[in-house]
Parts: sequence; structure tokens; C-alpha cells
Amino acid sequence: MSVFWQDLAAVSSGQWSVASQNTGFCWPAGDFMDFSVRETVGDRMAAASAVTHGLTPASLFSLNGTIERRALRFLLPAIVLLVIMLFVSTMAGAQAGKYPQTIVFMTDFGVVDDSVAICRGVMYSIMPEVRIVDLSHEVTPFSILDGARFLYGATPYYPAGTVFVVVIDPTVGSTRKAIAAKSKRGQYFVLPDNGLLTLVEQRDGIEGVHEITNTDWMIGTKLSSTFHGRDIFSPVGAHVARGEDWTKVGPEMAVGALVRLELKAARVDDRGATAEVIATDGPFGNLVTNLDAEDFLKLGYQRGQEVPVRIGGREMKIKFVRTFSDVAVGQPLLYIDSRGHFALAVNQGSFAAVYGVKPPVELWIARAGK
Repeated sequence: MSVFWQDLAAVSSGQWSVASQNTGFCWPAGDFMDFSVRETVGDRMAAASAVTHGLTPASLFSLNGTIERRALRFLLPAIVLLVIMLFVSTMAGAQAGKYPQTIVFMTDFGVVDDSVAICRGVMYSIMPEVRIVDLSHEVTPFSILDGARFLYGATPYYPAGTVFVVVIDPTVGSTRKAIAAKSKRGQYFVLPDNGLLTLVEQRDGIEGVHEITNTDWMIGTKLSSTFHGRDIFSPVGAHVARGEDWTKVGPEMAVGALVRLELKAARVDDRGATAEVIATDGPFGNLVTNLDAEDFLKLGYQRGQEVPVRIGGREMKIKFVRTFSDVAVGQPLLYIDSRGHFALAVNQGSFAAVYGVKPPVELWIARAGK
């Protein structure tokens, strides 16, 4: 591209023409044509033009500048268009190759030992150029529900083709299946078949599922019965990310045969909403519920109002606000969280710790005016 930009600059500065003074034609001063050839062709064209129009060499010489200017006015827009097209094409190609394939990695391993680093090493050994994004390695140990929630929350922000490797596997080494699946959004999932896909399937749908049995895609001659994250899920995820046919992992399974979590759905009726506190929000102790913002707002409350709630056996009246700082430090609040769900918090405190709430806990909210 730099050569084209230099040529364009030369055109603008009047340095582009190296034609013979006898030709009246303008040729580019690059490698487009040898100078002697340009001169010969130009002279012949100029001579032919002179014979046709009855021009003398002197008059032809005087027309030289006019012809060059006309040629330049004709050529310059075409050159600019060509340069722009080449530039856009080059940039598009650069963008396509700019970002490597992505594996999003989530476990409940924690970060106090070498487990995560070992799994990443396995993936890099198969595909050195892969980009690995750590979704979390601090998932509540053995909590398939938390893993399913985090997958549900993160997947919309990644493009088709992303591979999600998830190792939250409380029954590792048992008869539970290791699977690879593809969603209808074109994302891939390599994980144990224990319900982790429940929420993603409900929203995005699953296009296909295969059980992982192909030992060529695993590592080690003797598979560990307790570290399938290293021996199965990490290498398979890397093979899929590398563009290999993901269906080669093993035999196809019926989508309907997937293990699913049994989740209670929130219910709204004339009296109010019955929902459940399903988790806490990381280290902050905010309460995460299964009640959508849309369903909560059907109860008729406006921001600034106090809302009567019952959490387990505790009845409270808590103000519904926009954000944490809308109440004093240490005071409880109700709000719509970033995932679009009804939530409970304490400003700069932990609702779970302050009020002794440990999920799962039933939540009841009366309809406004009841």
C-alpha cells in the first residue's frame, strides 16, 4: 500500500509524469512501463495525432501541458478509487487475520495450585496461537448451577465459533458422559454432561451433541480418573478450536438425552410473585434471583417505593432503587441487576452475611396495594 500512497502523492505534486516533451502523453513514473517503450509509443501516438490534426511540432509542444492536465484530471479519480479499494481490501484481510481463535475456559479449580496452568498448557501445546479467556476459576466448588449461570451470562458476548471449555465436574470418573456440543448460535461447548448446558439450551437451542470417546483427541496412554480437565476437556477443546471436525470426537447423542438441571421457575399471580434466591453475586454477597425484571415490574412497583418481601422466614420492607448509592451505606435495597433480574443488596455490604441468607431460599413479593 505504501507504493500506491507514494504514487498518489507524486501525482498531487506534479512529479508523476515522465513523458517525452514530444509525446503529449503522461505515463506513470513507476515500473508500469520501461521508459524507452513509453517514449517510443508516445512519440508514435503524438506523430499520428499531428498528422491527423495538421499540427506542427511546435504546436504539438504547446499542447503538451493541456493534454497532460486533461489526462491527469481523468486518471486521478480512477487512481484514488483504486487506492481506496486496495486499502479497504487489505484492511479487511488484516482484520480477519488479526484475532486468533478463542477458547473461553471456566472451572471450579481455584488458583492456588497448578491445575488451571496445566490445562492451559495442554491447549497451547495443541494450538500455540489460540487465545484463552478465563471466564472464572472461582466458581463455587461443585456448583453446576453457578457454572450454568455463568455460561448463560457470558455466551451472548462472544461470536460464533468460540469454544467454551468448562470443567465443573463433581462426578468426575463416574459414568457421566464427556460431551462436545454446538449451539444454534454456532458456539461450541466441551464439558461434562451434568446440566451445565441447561440455561444456554433454553435460550439458544442446541444443534448437535457428540459423546467424547475418540482417544486420539485425548492425552496420555492412561487417562486419570480424577483429572479429565487435563486429559479430555482441554485437548478436545483445542482440537475443536483448531478447526478440526468436531463431530469426530465420538458418536452422536440425541439432544433430548442431555442431562438438565431441575430449575424452579418464578411464578406471578394476582397476589404477587413466588421466586427463589439461587445464588450470591461473587464476593459482594448480593442475592441473585430467578425473577426477571419484567415479571417483577408487573407487580406495580416504582423506583423509590418500599416493597414488602419475605426471604425464607424473614419479612422485610426494602426500597426499590436504581443503584446502590441511592440508599445510605449499610442499608438494604432492591434493584435490577446487570443480567436483567430482580436482586437484593446492601450498599457497601453483604446482604447474605448481614441477614444470614444461604441460597437456595424461597422469595415472596406481594403485589403493590395488596
